[in-house]
Amino acid sequence: MQMTYKELKDEIAKIVPKAIDYSVDLEAGNIAIITTEMDEFGGRDGLIGKIAKRIKRKIVLRSPVDAIMDIDDAKEIIEKLIPEESEITEMYFDGCYREVIIQCKNPGTAVGRRGENTRKVRDETGWSVKVERTPPLFSKTVHDIRGYRQEKAEERRKLLKDFGLNIHRPTRPGATWARVTALGSYREVGRACHFVTTNESRVMIDVGVNIASDTDPMPYFTAPEALPLEKLDAVVLTHSHLDHAGMLPVLFKYGYRGPVYCTPPTRDLMLLLQTDYLKVGGAEGKRSPYDMEDIRMCMKHVVDVDWGETTDIAPDVKLTFSNAGHILGSSAVHLNIADGKHNIVFSGDQKYEKSWLFDAANTRFPRVETLVIESTYGASGDYQPSRQEANQELQDIVSRTLQRGGKIICPVFAVGRSQEVMIAIDELFRSGTVKPVPVWLDGMIQEATAIHASHPKYLTNALSKSLLKDDGENPFTSEWFRPVKGRELRESIVMDPSPCIVLATSGMLNGGPVMEYFKNWAHEERNSLCFVGYQAEGTLGRRLQKGFGEVPMMINGKTEIVKIGCEMVTIDGFSGHSDRRQLLDFVDQLNPKPRNIICHHGDYQKCNELGHTLRERYRCRTYAPKNLETVRLL
Repeated sequence: MQMTYKELKDEIAKIVPKAIDYSVDLEAGNIAIITTEMDEFGGRDGLIGKIAKRIKRKIVLRSPVDAIMDIDDAKEIIEKLIPEESEITEMYFDGCYREVIIQCKNPGTAVGRRGENTRKVRDETGWSVKVERTPPLFSKTVHDIRGYRQEKAEERRKLLKDFGLNIHRPTRPGATWARVTALGSYREVGRACHFVTTNESRVMIDVGVNIASDTDPMPYFTAPEALPLEKLDAVVLTHSHLDHAGMLPVLFKYGYRGPVYCTPPTRDLMLLLQTDYLKVGGAEGKRSPYDMEDIRMCMKHVVDVDWGETTDIAPDVKLTFSNAGHILGSSAVHLNIADGKHNIVFSGDQKYEKSWLFDAANTRFPRVETLVIESTYGASGDYQPSRQEANQELQDIVSRTLQRGGKIICPVFAVGRSQEVMIAIDELFRSGTVKPVPVWLDGMIQEATAIHASHPKYLTNALSKSLLKDDGENPFTSEWFRPVKGRELRESIVMDPSPCIVLATSGMLNGGPVMEYFKNWAHEERNSLCFVGYQAEGTLGRRLQKGFGEVPMMINGKTEIVKIGCEMVTIDGFSGHSDRRQLLDFVDQLNPKPRNIICHHGDYQKCNELGHTLRERYRCRTYAPKNLETVRLL
């Protein structure tokens, strides 16, 4: 049963000796012990452990706000106490958590024997210390977010307290019930949005945009159960792609002021993609549903949750994220409702196969009564080649095109597919299989890659190690990868007759810098167009896959017909989505099996076929609801 704030403080007071000076605060689902006597809590007596065991919550230790040193003075102390050979490159202060992140080239030296250096910093400055290895690529996004968080530290501290008070409010009387309502991505791909309601709480999972529709891009925010938006308890994001997080700022535009729970990489990539969505829309003269101020408001309300960390998000709902294998930071969302009366897992977009970047999606959950699963490739014929086959196909098209002196245009999504293809190309060139040529990265690819490098623990062990070593093995910093900075360089690449590879956004040929290369090179037989990601219905990419020999395009303000003469291939094996076989294998590995399975994120036929097979195989109830339909869970 959830405790109120007062009950929590009373329970903690029973454990902490009266001689110790401390206070209790809330940081969303975490309990903060505010004290200058930190060693009393973490030392021999193990007070933190006793408190956590009694109240079953995550406990964090914080210095009082008035006990932390001014940032400039703290920097001086840190530079004195941390050995020079640590090679500090950056310090990020976060007054909300009274924590400083020290980035350096030699973290072990910075921490010191048994943490003596960082402990000294904490004792002398009041700031808790986190030491990180300096990433091999600098990310402006990560840098800006950390700066913004410090700037808004006091405001964020108050917000976290408000979120905590809402979680620890007195519970309502009456029977327990729970249901999920489809507000987007049901019998369609795009604008993912699920709405979980219980007798206590209202939680929205994902807030996506329908990229392929200018007329109806939003989820069903106006459904009566979703209104008023300010009464929502929490928003949870599975990952950062626009079809799952692109409409989040709209909630803030229309009054939502609650928490947004996501992994740190999702937070960083979301900012990058939402900002680009505004930029691309503006360049095309489209009226945007939100502006930069709404995006900044989102950032202030984000509560980071790492994989495997359980946190309360409402009086009767606990959240745990785990790896979904789709893109950086992508997660399955496990919700424990009413002290375990019902457990629901939203698989998110997922990949149940190990890739260059990520381990296969997690299948180990304590309990799952209801599974909400994507069905993008859920129909009986939806089988994809393996990653090995995809690598071979990429090698073949690269070899063929370069032998005939051609250029390869690869429309990619900045996040996920770009980095996967970069690693595959890097392997081709390093192994000597293909003679290296320049690989131009246009759009947000370089910045998205830098964000990957900033979160190594969300990548496979092998890739994480290669990023952290300073031995030239890092695939993301290889000499053949060259960012396209500005229009002038893009124009000179377009005019240069020599062979090259271009990875450019957007991945569905519905805008972005890739259009410049496409309109200039698509007519030439020696060139190639290589699709490595999903092409949604209604996009130029899908029309080309269907075999259109010519397409209309706006060139210099006039509509012109571009003839398609280049070789065109689709490599399905790089997909970040599970195919039918992997979806079935994923469910097969769940133990115990869910009683209910809800299929979404696919057209009606795919949702229905997948549901039918799962129902026959596991004797469970399956649903393929339409948008706006509700399924009762409890």
